Amino acid sequence: MSMQFSILGSSSSGNSGLLITESCKALVDIGFSCKRICQMLDDRGVAPEEIDVIFITHEHSDHTVGISTFIKKYNPAVYANLMTAKAVQPKLKHKPDWKIFNTGATFQFRDLTIESFSVPHDAHDPVGFKFTSGRGDDLFSPVRSLAWLTDLGFAPQHIGDRIKDVDTLIVEANYCPQLLERDEKRPWSIKQRISGRHGHLSNSAACALLESIENPRWSQVFLAHLSRDCNSSDAIHNVFSGLRQRSGYRIDTIEAGEGSALKTV
Repeated sequence: MSMQFSILGSSSSGNSGLLITESCKALVDIGFSCKRICQMLDDRGVAPEEIDVIFITHEHSDHTVGISTFIKKYNPAVYANLMTAKAVQPKLKHKPDWKIFNTGATFQFRDLTIESFSVPHDAHDPVGFKFTSGRGDDLFSPVRSLAWLTDLGFAPQHIGDRIKDVDTLIVEANYCPQLLERDEKRPWSIKQRISGRHGHLSNSAACALLESIENPRWSQVFLAHLSRDCNSSDAIHNVFSGLRQRSGYRIDTIEAGEGSALKTV
């Protein structure tokens, strides 16, 4: 089978993704309550006890809040780097089956090859992931790859190198600078954090990242982790409309707080 994925939810209210291959079912982050995650999985025809593994990008609660109850009930393996695991564990009532990797390492889980890479964000040791699966020896098991890139303030050169050759890219387009500036809910300090070099990618920064990569292999790009208050469909359209017209790949948007149906990579 081909790799499949679904963004269960992606915003400051919570982040999680579902990845399905021939031999495993994985979550990328678990930033919702166990009850909510189970509902999201059920909506996609997946039982929570089928989840084999969780990959954690960083320790912030909108990426980790569901770990404790979920691992108590269903006991999946949990992959994180050492600094992230140390930051998460004191907040948990139950200890996960931690599988520790070094940032920058490539490792294997069943039929998934996982490449980790550092991203600039205000966490202990945040990472992005590249996932590859498929035997490549027949039409029913093609090699497919997906990159998961959210929660970063800017994109260093090594990130472009990591994401260039994937079939599907999930990348954050968190905020519109004008909407962030006008927002009345967030104090100045939070606005500075969001727009700083260890905060989040703006629409224009995400678009510039895509445009900077020559001859990418992407067939589809999903814009995720949109701010509910500081971004909008119109703002996304204004920035990405030109790239959508001239690029050779499809660009879709996961609206703030919403998920997506299962998609084939």
